[in-house]
Amino acid sequence: MFDESWVGRRSETITRSWSSKDALLYALAVGAGQGHPLEELEFTTENTEAQPQKVLPTFANVALSGGPIPLPNGVDLSKMLHAEQGFIVDDALPVEGEVTTSSAIAGVYDKGSGALVEVESEARDDTGRLLSVVRSSMFFRGCGGWGGSRGPASEWEKPTGKPDHQVTYRTRTDQALLYRLTGDRNPLHTDPSFASRGGFPQPILHGMCVYGFTGRALLHAAANSEPKRFRAMQGRFTKPVLPGESLTVSMWIDRTVVRFQTTDATGAPVIDQGTATIM
Repeated sequence: MFDESWVGRRSETITRSWSSKDALLYALAVGAGQGHPLEELEFTTENTEAQPQKVLPTFANVALSGGPIPLPNGVDLSKMLHAEQGFIVDDALPVEGEVTTSSAIAGVYDKGSGALVEVESEARDDTGRLLSVVRSSMFFRGCGGWGGSRGPASEWEKPTGKPDHQVTYRTRTDQALLYRLTGDRNPLHTDPSFASRGGFPQPILHGMCVYGFTGRALLHAAANSEPKRFRAMQGRFTKPVLPGESLTVSMWIDRTVVRFQTTDATGAPVIDQGTATIM
């Protein structure tokens, strides 16, 4: 069923808009203020004296992504896992805005045990200027083996030295219930019966929620909490996370390039092959 003929399939061009409230909700959904409600007020409030509202860079994945993935009918979404995520932005996101976006399938690869589908979204302003590119890869378990290309190999290597920064956050047991309000209502993260059909003993946390926690750590530790400096981020999801688990983000900085890895409480990677660009 999966093959390279899908490449080039496009979603409809849609208009997306967001408000100050949307950006605030997203910040809360990825843990801002959880450690202490008086921290990160520039991301969690809009009326704090001398702290104008700012937007977390990873909100780009919500506000600037394209329409539904243009998959053929009949694909079993309970077999789908979010495999990779990346974005590039040309500047800090405004507190409110409107863009036109479209998505296209950029690659379909045969990984043997499953199929990897890469999707690329572009967001443009009302003048047609390109504001961002958002890239997502979805892995469909049990759908490989048709003899297609395995895709390009990664050149990322984990640094061997001690991390320049290491940040640990704990997620909430109800984190998935909060994050779903940002727009991802996939029942894999809330419905036990749906999660069971996908082979999980209980609902798992959204990969993009883990990604958002990771982005917060990178922003504060490597970019001095300044969104204008945060221009790109990408990483590969390697292990599901359960709501309530702790996440540790390790960072190695080389000028404007930050390599990172996010691990759970056991030290197992949950996001690896991570790279961010900090200007």
